Amino acid sequence: MTGPDHFLWWRGHSADRPRDDRWTEIGEEAFQEKERRITGRHHLPGPVPDWAEDLFRVARAAFIADKYVRRTGVRDRWTRRISLAVPVTEHERWQSAAVRTHLTALLQILTGDLWHVDFRPLTAHQVQEAMIFPDDPRASEVALFSGGLDSLSWAATRSRADDPRPLLLVMFREIGLLRLQQRVYKAVERLGGHRQVMLLPMSQTPAGDGSGLRLETSSRTRGLLYAAGAIRAATAHGVTTVHIPENGQLALNPPLTPARSAACSTRSVHPWTLGRLNALLTAVGDAGTVVRVVNPLGRLTKGEVCKAGRDAGLTPSDLESTLSCGKPPARRSGGPRIANCGVCFPCLVRRSGLLHANGTDGTQYEALPWAVDLPFDRGTDWRALHRWLLGRYSLTDVLTDTPLPPDTDPAVAFDLIRRGREELARLLQIADTAKAADAA
Repeated sequence: MTGPDHFLWWRGHSADRPRDDRWTEIGEEAFQEKERRITGRHHLPGPVPDWAEDLFRVARAAFIADKYVRRTGVRDRWTRRISLAVPVTEHERWQSAAVRTHLTALLQILTGDLWHVDFRPLTAHQVQEAMIFPDDPRASEVALFSGGLDSLSWAATRSRADDPRPLLLVMFREIGLLRLQQRVYKAVERLGGHRQVMLLPMSQTPAGDGSGLRLETSSRTRGLLYAAGAIRAATAHGVTTVHIPENGQLALNPPLTPARSAACSTRSVHPWTLGRLNALLTAVGDAGTVVRVVNPLGRLTKGEVCKAGRDAGLTPSDLESTLSCGKPPARRSGGPRIANCGVCFPCLVRRSGLLHANGTDGTQYEALPWAVDLPFDRGTDWRALHRWLLGRYSLTDVLTDTPLPPDTDPAVAFDLIRRGREELARLLQIADTAKAADAA
């Protein structure tokens, strides 16, 4: 069961302020950064079309709603009912039934919540325009760059491509981990390929809502926000494809337990999610220049992605310097300045991928998942993975979780997960060896 609706209104001009007190007003002040640093100060070689600015504003509004409406306040402590009102310049486009259908379906897939989104005309064109530098080079490719293994491997691979036009990497700052992200980017620069690589740093850090309470800890709309930022940049460069590199193993993210099925596991780069996002872009974008979002690593396991990075010239140390953790210790108050905890599911997949590619993993982790003194609650993912690997996994399991798009072959998806399970199974061997050593 869900609780009552939560109403959030993204500020436009004063004349369309809602007249009832159900609505919580949000806007640029909901982010810690100044607005000019978020949108207007970016070096872009051309203008951003109105629909792309609108998409970025809608994504920002959904992200803040996602953080301000806490799951602990609803009856099942998960499913929220969120009504969101956002001003848009291309009002007629956003009012279409196709746009509403694709957007609400996308938000529901991402968050597991029930969304209702209304659009209002953005009068007076209150948009902070980007600074245009027409003499700057125009990229031929745009990719998100997080500082993780997958984005590093893809950036390294494409930096070596025989292309006279630059590769643009769009990087959103991770709280407390900016230096790590910059260090990982330097690894791409050190490869010294003939192709120019450009970095567009962005930042979207939510501010408190004035209640003094901690914001919602889940952040399922963050992927949409990052994609919208990259799409915005791509339109200014005249690029029609945005790459979101994520190994197919974690993109599909098969649930380790029944309790993690469907929306209870992250689906930000799932093929179905990207399909919905592309349908939204087709409905709202300019005809003839539709931007598409693709996952170029969607058919590779973590280990195969790591091997691709090695083939592109990255060293084991380069790969080990990346961020994979779902709950980085460096973000915790008083936590160690370590990027990867070592025990969450993304860290476990990371371990298996580096072992597959390098034969060893020299990453500095906070903890070992099979350590005998690990607190019980921190071993949840390891125990779930252990049971999942020892159990049977079939094609039926692939089909009964989140649906696959019509153009995705379930047999290919199943084979991908099978190869990923083989990589992960190596962790069980290491854990058994460690236990035997402790017992000796």
